Amino acid sequence: MKNRIQLLICGGTGCTSALSKEIRDRFVRELEEKEIHDCQVTLVGCFGFCGEGPIVKVQPDNVFYVKVKPEDTEEIIESHILKGKIVERLLYTDPRNGNRIRNHHDMGFYEKQHRIALRRCGLIDPENIREYIAYDGYEALARVLTEMTPDDVIAEMKESGLRGRGGGGFPTGLKWEFAKRSQGDQKYVICNADEGDPGAFMDRSILEGDPHAVIEAMAICGYTIGADTGIVYIRAEYPLAIHRLEIAIAQAREFGVLGHNIFGTDFSFDIRIKLGAGAFVCGEETALIHSVEGARGEPTRKPPFPAEAGYNGKPTIVNNVETLANVGQILLRGSDWFTTMGTEKSKGTKVFALAGKINNVGLVEVPMGTTLREMIYDIGGGIPDGKRFKAVQIGGPSGGVITEKDLSTPIDYESLKASGSMMGSGGMIVMDEDNDMVEIAKFYLEFTQDESCGKCSPCRIGTKRVHEMLEELTELKGNEETLEKLDLLCRNIKQTALCGLGQTAPNPVLSTMQYFGDEYKHYAQRLIKKAYSINPERCIGCTKCARSCPVNCISGELRKPHSIDEDKCIACGTCFTACPVHAVVKP
Repeated sequence: MKNRIQLLICGGTGCTSALSKEIRDRFVRELEEKEIHDCQVTLVGCFGFCGEGPIVKVQPDNVFYVKVKPEDTEEIIESHILKGKIVERLLYTDPRNGNRIRNHHDMGFYEKQHRIALRRCGLIDPENIREYIAYDGYEALARVLTEMTPDDVIAEMKESGLRGRGGGGFPTGLKWEFAKRSQGDQKYVICNADEGDPGAFMDRSILEGDPHAVIEAMAICGYTIGADTGIVYIRAEYPLAIHRLEIAIAQAREFGVLGHNIFGTDFSFDIRIKLGAGAFVCGEETALIHSVEGARGEPTRKPPFPAEAGYNGKPTIVNNVETLANVGQILLRGSDWFTTMGTEKSKGTKVFALAGKINNVGLVEVPMGTTLREMIYDIGGGIPDGKRFKAVQIGGPSGGVITEKDLSTPIDYESLKASGSMMGSGGMIVMDEDNDMVEIAKFYLEFTQDESCGKCSPCRIGTKRVHEMLEELTELKGNEETLEKLDLLCRNIKQTALCGLGQTAPNPVLSTMQYFGDEYKHYAQRLIKKAYSINPERCIGCTKCARSCPVNCISGELRKPHSIDEDKCIACGTCFTACPVHAVVKP
């Protein structure tokens, strides 16, 4: 029987944690109980609109339900599937005008997106290779093996202008060419799926929603450089991605697109998985290779580059997940197609994890050259609660902040670098007027000094000292001299650290000092008030703030204005959150 209706349910990590599997199971059970046999229920990859999950998409009606709960399944069946009546309350509400929208193509979040790396996420069952094949899966590999030489592939990749999406931005075709030319009786292809930036989840979502795209690209790379072995290095904290990757590899072997004599040719290639322990430094390719070898994950100075001497001393290609997810489409559609998107030196699209103080949280894939203003206001829907935009941190702990005056900056490698930030892997954290930029810098430095591998002194000791200086400032123990030392130390670390992660570690401090120097000076001059207070004219004496305070610094009688002992206040903000009438004033 042909299915009249298909229910696509988001099965990414975020929606799974919000009971999307239970939603799927309830749909299946209730459809069976009602003897509805022409409705297919499919758990797919991430739709990208993570802040609105769990998501259920009804096809072919193209109706997009958001924030669905397990108890909503019966109403969707009774109203939509049986009667053809849309459940209005489950539609997305546009924060710009309050309109309810049924078709996701009409949502601001999707309007300016162009999906290549994410093209099948939210569309296919990632645990079913047949669905991948139905959407041109493994066609690129077949074409490469039967119609193209390795030099043809390299030429096409170089013409495409694809650059590494893991942060470095090195031309992919050129890297493959180096590995092909390098001499070695054995070569390797490594997929870097060790996504360590706070707030970044691009690679994880691709592996959860479209794992075969990465497998296919690794096989193509293997053919091109002369490798027969691939390794996916993925952090153990990604259990769903690992599970689906394991299924995909097993299915690829079963269908003969991994293993011996692929597509009847002399080419053989297989892939294994190596689990990482979640070290941020293992995102750097030489540290990653050492970890795969079973050694401590520490970087080494280059040259030699991995394309010359990498895993086990053999020529090795290291590409991240998003880079590989572009390869199949480039070789199917051609480099001319790919170069129609992007800017002169930054071709194609880029996936970003849009998070923080933004209405529309989620994964966004846009053409290079899209402006930050478009990202934050058109796609992101602006800042919640009418607050003022303050800054956006791009590139995670290795990046820097961009402020309102630079919102017209195009998103590409050169423009972001010129503005004092960097592309990085694609984390994009939006901040509003309430964010303290010194505290933001301290958060990132706490992360990087904790994640330092310890091999070189500038990173091991330097980032720790930087973090200590930031703590001095926020504890009102610093002064103007502290700021001078902080700036000098950050610049020295940038010049002397061993690897790119150490060299970029001071970026959050330097960029916030550049754009928000007054906030640093206020701390140095001890002009910052560190305690919350209560506006007596607004306080209704409900006692909620006092009952929630973890240090018992709030006093007052019922139905009378309360007060905060500022000497005891630890500025945790619990009272601010608890107050129902906004009587608590931030420091």
